[in-house]
Amino acid sequence: MTPEDERELDDLLLLLKEARGFDFTGYKRNTLVRRIARRLEALKLAAYSEYRDYLELHSEEYTRLFDSLLINVTSFFRDAAAWQRLRESVLPALMEHDQPIRVWSAGCATGEEAYTIAMVLAEELGVDAFRERVKIYGTDLDEKALHLARTGVYAERALGEVPLDLRETYFEPVENGFTFRRDLRRQLIFGRNDLTRDAPISRVDLLLVRNTLMYFNTEMQLNIVRRFHFALADTGYLFLGKAEMLLNHSDTFEPVDVRMRLFRKLRPTGHSTRATWSAVGSASDLAARSPALASVALASGPVAQLVLDLPGDLALANSRAEALFNLGPRDVGRPFQDLEVSYRPVELRSVIEQARHELRTVELREVGWRRPGRPEDSVFDVSVVPLLASGNLAGISIHFNDVTRYRRLRDELEEANRQLEQAYEELQSLNEELETTNEELQSTNEELETTNEELQSTNEELETMNEELQSTNDELQQINDALAARTIELDEVNRFVSSVVRSLGDAVVVLDDQLRVIVWSPGAEELWGVRTVEAVGATLSALDIGLPLDALAPRLRAALRADPREEGLVLDAVNRRGRPVALSVQVSRLRAEDDDTRGLILVMHVLDAGG
Repeated sequence: MTPEDERELDDLLLLLKEARGFDFTGYKRNTLVRRIARRLEALKLAAYSEYRDYLELHSEEYTRLFDSLLINVTSFFRDAAAWQRLRESVLPALMEHDQPIRVWSAGCATGEEAYTIAMVLAEELGVDAFRERVKIYGTDLDEKALHLARTGVYAERALGEVPLDLRETYFEPVENGFTFRRDLRRQLIFGRNDLTRDAPISRVDLLLVRNTLMYFNTEMQLNIVRRFHFALADTGYLFLGKAEMLLNHSDTFEPVDVRMRLFRKLRPTGHSTRATWSAVGSASDLAARSPALASVALASGPVAQLVLDLPGDLALANSRAEALFNLGPRDVGRPFQDLEVSYRPVELRSVIEQARHELRTVELREVGWRRPGRPEDSVFDVSVVPLLASGNLAGISIHFNDVTRYRRLRDELEEANRQLEQAYEELQSLNEELETTNEELQSTNEELETTNEELQSTNEELETMNEELQSTNDELQQINDALAARTIELDEVNRFVSSVVRSLGDAVVVLDDQLRVIVWSPGAEELWGVRTVEAVGATLSALDIGLPLDALAPRLRAALRADPREEGLVLDAVNRRGRPVALSVQVSRLRAEDDDTRGLILVMHVLDAGG
């Protein structure tokens, strides 16, 4: 995308946030671009700015856009092996104590997974204990999907993955499909929740968030996972989708089964210690008791320090400052502004004046200095401190704290983080490729099994596209069903029209305004011996039939210009067997909705067939 496109997309996302309260800035950029492109293509628009203007004029388009962005792809018992592992590894721990069980299905879409965990818990606990102990919260951003979840009515096709015994136990037939049992439905609560900013549900024992995190960028994923950690009880479990992974949360979650994406919350174990210090005397007391000790302590300090007297002359430099700035005893007493250190590594004279006037410490952070004979820059934090005696300024102290090592460590840490991020992206990309070719490489999967377990992480982009395709397939299935119904209706209409045409006369011919054949009835085939496929599209005068067309064609052209409702002709014709027939021809106009003449209808009756 060009920078201009990026700006226009940001403006569009800002409009969605301000107009409807949907903040998509934390969603993956590529997914947003793809889904919005579908709407642009459908509306024949070329730019985000045009679409933004369209939204402001057509408020109903917001609904269509949100339906496209909020991909509601889910199903009952999705990834059946993972649900079985959940029953074996997690549910026994949840049911161990006779305590209430709170479950949160985040990003529940139309509610299939919330009802799935309800069936699983009811099977493990028993229906009575389920009603007493379990509360299931289903949340999503899409109000339309939540309405379907609250209704709890699903078509028979949606229940295809539900085992027959569970379907018979927990679903009741209704007019439009099957509905979840009403006595158990009270244990499920559905509501709107924005994972990016709304407060999470608290004290949750089991949190299901399956193939939802993959729609968010890395930063937003980290924020959401932190919210999930807060939402879970100390012994809570997190159940992710197959396209998601917790790669950077080993300090907050431990794996129960990595392949099935089951994790357990870790309790915080860190504790802080507080150092305490006791004062043994002030610097003035130390100097009074032992001047030599005070002098040695100042000279041996680890931080380079210079002291200026009130006129601005160098009064004192400790040993580290002398070595660092090449100072000697001859420099003591010299005006500080005459010394090289006053302007190198940084201009200090103006800073000293600022400290003098404001009587406060002035600090300069990360001052770089390429020292002679050193291959790289040294970095210092410089502090200019006014020295006060009895509330009056007595001098200035300048401290040079060498932070080169810390700066280098920070740079190395940033570089390590960049490399880690790059490695994470490469790992994610590789996982997506492995997931795409998994079926083709099934025969060699045993050789790659170990590598695949280590490298498989989120495969988010591919899974997102798969769910988009599934959503599109559902839409196409609905369209196909509608087309099939329309085709049946059209067949019925065609049969009705054919019946009407057969009932009008011995032969019926419909012509357009150029006297080309549009309809050629079976009676016309029988009378003239010309098949429908040969007649339709040809002009009437071009057909080799026993109708006196030389006399009839001019009258037909005239009938197109006038109302032929009273136009009736009796013609001598010859049928397909070469026998003469007396033929009554009734000519009527073929009218459009605006009553314009679009052609003619010729109804022919055989009055007398020659011998």
